[in-house]
Amino acid sequence: MFSSSSPPSSGVLENIFQHIDLHQNEFIQSLKEWVGIESDSVQPLPHLRQEIFKMMDIAADKLRHLGATVDSIDMGYQQLPNGQNLPIPPVLLAELGNDPKKPTVCIYGHLDVQPAKKEDGWLTDPFSLIEVDGKLYGRGTTDNKGPVLAWINAVAAFKALNQDIPVNIKFIIEGMEEAGSISLDELIKREKERFFSSVDYIVISDNLWISKTKPALTYGTRGNIYFTVEVKCRDQDFHSGTFGGILNEPMADLVSLLGSLVDSSGHILIPGIYDNVAPLSEEEKRMYEAIDLNMEEYQNSSQVKKFLFDTKEEILMHLWRYPSLSIHGIEGAFDEPGAKTVIPSQVIGKFSIRLVPHMNISVVETQVTQDESSNKLKVTMTLGVHPWVANIHDLQYVAAEMFGVDPDMIRDGSTIPIAKTFQDIIQKSVMMLPIGAVDDGEHSQNEKINRYNYIEGSKLFAAFFLEVAKMHS
Repeated sequence: MFSSSSPPSSGVLENIFQHIDLHQNEFIQSLKEWVGIESDSVQPLPHLRQEIFKMMDIAADKLRHLGATVDSIDMGYQQLPNGQNLPIPPVLLAELGNDPKKPTVCIYGHLDVQPAKKEDGWLTDPFSLIEVDGKLYGRGTTDNKGPVLAWINAVAAFKALNQDIPVNIKFIIEGMEEAGSISLDELIKREKERFFSSVDYIVISDNLWISKTKPALTYGTRGNIYFTVEVKCRDQDFHSGTFGGILNEPMADLVSLLGSLVDSSGHILIPGIYDNVAPLSEEEKRMYEAIDLNMEEYQNSSQVKKFLFDTKEEILMHLWRYPSLSIHGIEGAFDEPGAKTVIPSQVIGKFSIRLVPHMNISVVETQVTQDESSNKLKVTMTLGVHPWVANIHDLQYVAAEMFGVDPDMIRDGSTIPIAKTFQDIIQKSVMMLPIGAVDDGEHSQNEKINRYNYIEGSKLFAAFFLEVAKMHS
């Protein structure tokens, strides 16, 4: 992967690599056009929603131009809390080739992005791609327009050279991932026996390496379970002089409850929470030891004075294979300038737990909701997403380890629900094959993808098609 130290295994691949090199400026121009569309799905505004529709139309046209049959699936409407209805962008189901002798690779991607404004701290307009020192800056470059286009570039190279693509290819591309992939699970269930019936392998390129330079394969993500805890004494606030000292104040009660969840070393204090965490195997332990992570560079780039753990292995394990609990905020507290001497009568705390195999959402929910208070206490789970882990010995993981570079085998500490959805519903091998570097800044200011990663990633995807076909047969 991403190495010229070992020559490509065939003349076909050599020609494809050469074609991609010669046409890289055209591929970057395509990325510039896609980045120029403000396909923000997070802000539920009609003009932004229309931008996503435009983005999906352009992608559909590009796939049809390659010879794919494309169905643009109507996803209905999204009802907002204010009663407004907004149309949900279509999901593209595209198919290229249906030879029963070939394996079928299904590629998932999304073309919506997080909000971005220059005044947020961007050096340039986030929706106008600019290249500086080999870095392609713009919202969506790495998450996820660049990787989706890299797959399309790989297909385009085969087509331009009149080379037979060695696999059947299917694309499922959505425009609402950043807003929770509304109704996507239902679509995947409906299409299980149709669009997905012939799929052998599912690939997702929607995350990053843990290194700036060394490629990685991702075989697991943490899940997430989000809670609100409401503490209420009465409907009206209290005067702190009249009532202070005789109440179990809701704010103090809530702070105490939140403080009882996790200690200063990051250890979760909820009884039984670690009971179902998967044990650490010797094979997994060796994988952490082999990962390329410079601790000093990682700490400096994170701008963190000191982490809770000192070694690379401890850091990675507590990011990926152990649960974590984060406290996110409190509603109802006075946070404006000035000195308001009231006791809030009702406050709502927010926290989440990142889940790992083999933790169970319903079990954790029960463990969390056992707290008691002299106030009215209501604990609500508002989100529950399972963790995902793949078998690293699956054929496509082996196929992706190419060209003399042993990739880092990594997990992702965040949650990418679609991987678990595919694994549970389609029940085929799911792999994450990232091409972005750790410093790409997805969701952040000055998001970028390196020209090198984008172009070499296009080559990698072309080589992956050949390698999967060879190993599958």
